Amino acid sequence: MQLLQIMFKAKIFVSSIKNLFSHPQFEHQQWRGIVKVRLKWVKNRSLDHVIDTDTDLKAACLLKDAIKRSPTGFLTAKSFADWQKLLGLTVPVLRFLRRYPTLFEEFPHARYANLPCFRLTGTALLLDSQEQSIHQAHENDTIERLSKVLMMMRSRTAPLQSLHSLKWDLGLPDNFEKVLIPKYPDHFSFVKAPTGVSALRLKRWREEFAVSALEKSNEGEEMGDEYRQFKRGQTTLAFPMNFPRGYGAQKKVRAWMEEFQKLPYISPYEDSRHIDPNSELMEKRAVGVLHEFLSLTIHKKTKRNYLRSLREELNIPHKFTRLFTRYPGIFYLSLKCKTTTVALKEGYRRGKLVNPHPLVRLRHKFYHVMRTGLLYRGKGANLIPREDILLKDMENRMEDKEEEGGDYDDDDDEDEEYEEIETGDEYDEETSDVED
Repeated sequence: MQLLQIMFKAKIFVSSIKNLFSHPQFEHQQWRGIVKVRLKWVKNRSLDHVIDTDTDLKAACLLKDAIKRSPTGFLTAKSFADWQKLLGLTVPVLRFLRRYPTLFEEFPHARYANLPCFRLTGTALLLDSQEQSIHQAHENDTIERLSKVLMMMRSRTAPLQSLHSLKWDLGLPDNFEKVLIPKYPDHFSFVKAPTGVSALRLKRWREEFAVSALEKSNEGEEMGDEYRQFKRGQTTLAFPMNFPRGYGAQKKVRAWMEEFQKLPYISPYEDSRHIDPNSELMEKRAVGVLHEFLSLTIHKKTKRNYLRSLREELNIPHKFTRLFTRYPGIFYLSLKCKTTTVALKEGYRRGKLVNPHPLVRLRHKFYHVMRTGLLYRGKGANLIPREDILLKDMENRMEDKEEEGGDYDDDDDEDEEYEEIETGDEYDEETSDVED
């Protein structure tokens, strides 16, 4: 009788061990080794064009904000002489400002006649007032976006310096730490990070915000059944893939991506400390974090250096750039404008944002005014159209372009190769960017 009990207990023990090792979560935490597939880093001219355009646009907007903050209402050429790298420009700031007389009006200093000064034109002030109205109208959306960024951090904290670098990408207002954060004392607080730098901390976890963009996209009617199965743990969520031309025909790439998509989807808002850092599951979790972070940016792109400054808080690998090159169906890595920028491919179609934020639409207006300034450069301020005529003409042109479907088509642009890489190789993480 005693022997039978021992055998019965032994049988139960063996069965429990088998169940443990057959559990999907355990299986996926084991490193099976991803098959190395020869991939080519393919140039996407439409996304490179977007990045090139936005570099000048961002610099102009930052200069606009700097002039507006100035107590004198203008900036001298001496004050911004060393801002070129900070703004990510390939030309001196003085030359850049003179390119766009529709935004920046040049005049001599009152005491030093040879010192150029710049103030905002009426058009720039009008666009700035429209920008402030958008910030006010969409403040709740901004608070949610900032909260979600902090919710992704390991300590729910992010250095203010990192957030300042990201304010353009996240759609935060200028001086957000003074004009926005104090209005929400129940949401945020200023703290000192262990490194001694000033940081912003999320005071209260918002469960209603802990839903990723990938989960939201699967909540629709078309994907309702699949999403319900995912919530019950019966299936996983797949990342949208948009491979460069020729990748889909490669059997190895297709098989590799199918295996990757079958791995459980780990929400970027879940605790990941229990996952083996060297496992495929952790790699998919890191892809999900980067996917979500880029989804939170209003332009669906950001600079690699900005992500690097938050790498430890986001709990992503030290050499995380390889994830962008290993998954070219999800991300696009660009080296335009002497920096490294990563874009979320699903956020664009034919070189245009799929669902542009109202702030992005206003920035398109701003860019059109910049381009108009190039036409009138050196011809005298009296030849520049009045603000209302200029903006009306700009709106008409934007509507015409939207009807035409844009200027660039991804299907025709991904045809120039930079170099061949292997999915298992490491991209050079030490490549320096212009803007730090």
